[in-house]
Amino acid sequence: MSKHFVYISLPSAAKIACYAQDPASGVLSFVRDTALPGGAAPLAVDHARRCLYAALGSSQIASFTIDPQSGELKPLGLLSLSAVPCFLSLDQTGRFLLSAYYTGGAAAVHPLNPDGSVGEVPAVWLSTARCAHAILTDPSNRFAFVPHVSQSNVIFQYLFDAKTGRLEPNRVSKVKPLPGAGPRHYVFHPTLPVVYFDNEQGSSVTAYHLDTANGTLSPFQTLSTLPADFSHENTCAHIAIHPSGRSLYAANRGHDSLAGFALDAQGRMTSLGQQPTEKTPTHFAFDDQGHFLYAAGQGGDRLASYKVDPTSGRLSPLEGYTVGTNPYWVLPLSPGKA
Repeated sequence: MSKHFVYISLPSAAKIACYAQDPASGVLSFVRDTALPGGAAPLAVDHARRCLYAALGSSQIASFTIDPQSGELKPLGLLSLSAVPCFLSLDQTGRFLLSAYYTGGAAAVHPLNPDGSVGEVPAVWLSTARCAHAILTDPSNRFAFVPHVSQSNVIFQYLFDAKTGRLEPNRVSKVKPLPGAGPRHYVFHPTLPVVYFDNEQGSSVTAYHLDTANGTLSPFQTLSTLPADFSHENTCAHIAIHPSGRSLYAANRGHDSLAGFALDAQGRMTSLGQQPTEKTPTHFAFDDQGHFLYAAGQGGDRLASYKVDPTSGRLSPLEGYTVGTNPYWVLPLSPGKA
């Protein structure tokens, strides 16, 4: 029987907390902490669910193997970098680790060694612009995008070579969002050629059509993540789509909520309103089955949990957990279960 775990990065304490998850109820129980040489923020896992990667504030990426029965993280490698990574992901083959660098204004691709550790020599290291915030390859593994927040306010479009890990600027190399938007993170629809970006400064989500032949984006809808009567400061953080492709969520920091959106058969959004959550929700994630959502409140020490209605997409609050100061990234997974 597969085990289920939720890993939470705690940068202030320089550790990753591991909780066991009851897949029927969503209830979490503490298992152990893994100490780190620097504060961990973003996390990623390989497709086979055997290795976990943590971006460290000490300008490093730490690699671990995951014990499928105990959830224990066993050190595998430590890669030193010239900048602090703010986002990690794997390409569709699982052979390369992609990373974005906020203060470094860059994007990189590193090959993974046979044991799962990160290769020292990058396949590519590209200067982009200030405040790069994410990088993912599309489902075809031929294209990648790098959104930039703040004054940069741009999405770089790349061609990705799945054999070499190289990135090359696409023929149309950039997309310029609406002024003041600040695209931060993004997700691909599981069945449609649609990509959703949450806009950090704009407190909104923009849906883009993806030209699957050319790897270029064109916006077709933008909706606010906030209620109409909210006038205080807010920034968006993370965005995630339900595995069913029927609903989408974005984190509001300031309003301290998760904005929900129902998605129709064409990928168009309709607001579901806002679900209150912990203070300063920077990251959240679904469990592997899409039954539960866990949101970390970076402004405090709590993790919120919710039951997800698979039809309506609405969230029902469950138990909250005190997990440690300033929880940042949440990674639910079943080790060894791709």
